Amino acid sequence: MVDLAALTQLIEPEARALGFDLVRVKMFGGDDPTLQIMAERPDTRQLNIDDCAALSRRLSDMLDDLEAKGRDPIESAYRLEVSSPGIDRPLTRLKDFADWAGHEVRITVVESVEARKQFKSILAGVEGETILLDDPKLGRVSIGFDNIQSAKLVLTDALISATMPLSSEGADEIETEG
Repeated sequence: MVDLAALTQLIEPEARALGFDLVRVKMFGGDDPTLQIMAERPDTRQLNIDDCAALSRRLSDMLDDLEAKGRDPIESAYRLEVSSPGIDRPLTRLKDFADWAGHEVRITVVESVEARKQFKSILAGVEGETILLDDPKLGRVSIGFDNIQSAKLVLTDALISATMPLSSEGADEIETEG
């Protein structure tokens, strides 16, 4: 089993050295595991393909160096995947919940809140370590950050409007055959 907290402590300084914020470190895939790293530029909340390549190379070199020294944090073979969090991004940090207030979110909790384990609600913000939701059936709901199993933004027109791509150059050009 991979210690994700220890792995995150190794990866975060490497991402920060390139000017990126680490969003998520996740291992998935069972027999064919993938180490997924999501990061973003603080100013755009995105990564472009060159950013992903730079972070992937830096992490590969760091992990290869640890393996050569006999300190490999991942004992089995795995795939490395580096990406931007995307528009319907996971919310993994308290600041994510504050930054995306006003947008629809899907949250699964560890311990039931208001007799429910899942919510699809409007994110109302954060108070201390408590996530606030405006639920269509329950009204205002408070969920402790430590009780969140998973959370992600829901793709809506409002979210699309609030999320600008790094570049839209050429998006309005139409090619026609002559």
